[in-house]
Amino acid sequence: MTNSRIAAIDVGNDSLKGIFGKMDAEVNIPNVIARDVEDRPIIGIEELDTQDPLDGIHIRVHSPALKDNNAIYRVGNLATKSNNSTELDPGSSKSEEDQTLVMLFASIALDAARNGSGFKKNNNVIEANYTLGTGLPLREVKEGKDVGYRSRLVGSVHQVEFLVTPRYQGIKVNIKFDEVKVYPEGFAAFINLVMDNNSNIINKDLIDKRILIQDIGGLSTDIAVIKDRKVDDDKAQGFNLGVSESLELIREEIRSRHGIELDSRRDVVEIITKKNDRNHIMVKGSRTSVHDIVDRIMLELAKKQYRHLRNMWQKNSQTEICYFIGGGSSVLKEYIKTLNNNLDGYNIDFFEDEKESIWMMANAYYKLIGDFTRKTQKQQAPKEEQKLAKTK
Repeated sequence: MTNSRIAAIDVGNDSLKGIFGKMDAEVNIPNVIARDVEDRPIIGIEELDTQDPLDGIHIRVHSPALKDNNAIYRVGNLATKSNNSTELDPGSSKSEEDQTLVMLFASIALDAARNGSGFKKNNNVIEANYTLGTGLPLREVKEGKDVGYRSRLVGSVHQVEFLVTPRYQGIKVNIKFDEVKVYPEGFAAFINLVMDNNSNIINKDLIDKRILIQDIGGLSTDIAVIKDRKVDDDKAQGFNLGVSESLELIREEIRSRHGIELDSRRDVVEIITKKNDRNHIMVKGSRTSVHDIVDRIMLELAKKQYRHLRNMWQKNSQTEICYFIGGGSSVLKEYIKTLNNNLDGYNIDFFEDEKESIWMMANAYYKLIGDFTRKTQKQQAPKEEQKLAKTK
């Protein structure tokens, strides 16, 4: 595992967040892909290499893990500009979608191409070895889908070929996973709350408390029940309720009422969360409020999320606090706080730092895969010493 580079990747429904190496690189890519042709037209091709690769990810992906093998995609920012772009739909399983793997492979290939990382490179082909920490919703882990997901990744070579991509055009990355750990998202969130990057306990007050963690994503919501420092698998629950459907409703109503076509759900999130001119759009050059649309749809979703909180708390009456995490929590925070103040007054908490909340899963996977790597290296060290002693 000595030549293996760490990758901690959260393939969120809104975007992929990845942390690599010794936290020396990170990437954030909108979770949007679009099928494309090999020779995508581009204006000013001679200036291609002056652009940011993240704005022009254009790849062919070859992997036995994919249902649709050898397909060509635009990924992330570039895909949002396509009229055939796809985002994950409500009800879909993250572990079974090609899109999840395309995003995963694309992010790792970008890291390998950007970083070099000591990987062998022959004739524009990079041989990249990674130790991956990632996760799935609790619902999918409880259904055993993590096993199949992991088996699709290990033991095979997955190739990403950069086509018309700034700086990396013509580079191929062969990705091989030395190890893959798939963690349940609720457990990962708990680890992130109580552990630092070196596996030291940083929150002694929290570690033995009974807590709920309500992770609101794009397509689903997971509520983990933490007791005795671990997730109670029997009581943890997952729901097919995220923010994506509500974002689509907002997007559609803005289109029908104002004639404004937003490229993706990410555009809606930016309108809702931006610090200046929040809940405003430009219509024919005029600043226009969409506050009424956003408030009505988001309050309805917040009520549904609050109902889940209330039901879970009733079933786990000795709960001391519930933490709301995930991108959906950042969007719904003020609505849920208002409901809670007016209704039950549960002890709930949000992460005021939006980046901390959104990057929580990626940080957790980094801590977990880092801990696994350190333990593995310690176990291997005596074996290596024995081998050396025998050769002397």
